Amino acid sequence: MLLEGSCHCGSVRFRVESPHPYPYQRCYCSICRKTAGGGGYAINLGALADTLEVDGTEHKRIYHAVIDGQESSGERHFCGHCASALWVFDPGWPELVHPFASAIDSELPVPPERVHLLLDSKASWVEVEAHDNDKCFAHYPEESLAEWHRRRGLEC
Repeated sequence: MLLEGSCHCGSVRFRVESPHPYPYQRCYCSICRKTAGGGGYAINLGALADTLEVDGTEHKRIYHAVIDGQESSGERHFCGHCASALWVFDPGWPELVHPFASAIDSELPVPPERVHLLLDSKASWVEVEAHDNDKCFAHYPEESLAEWHRRRGLEC
């Protein structure tokens, strides 16, 4: 599925192919919450890095979070004008890019269930709105974005 996204001010626009476009995974870690999650979590999608096309790259900035005193290799791309979170790229998985669902302008499919992860990092004021079919994890689930989509026959 072709995803088209942008920042709030329109300085950065991007397109990327996503075989895993369902916004089902809510991450409650402090990095996602503080850089992209006004509701206490952020939602990342799975996409193919080699299909990423960006207009306005000169306006884009990159943030490397510090985890346990070490700078992360993960690159959190955002707009240098309006600070909208755009996508995450980690050179450890060079074939993947993870757009933030909040930056996507295309219509996204509604997931049949959700996964709430890194709940051990959740802020105390955040209420997890888990539905009957949702799954909750203190850390990362063993099932990847791709595996979740594949098991449900939802790959695009």
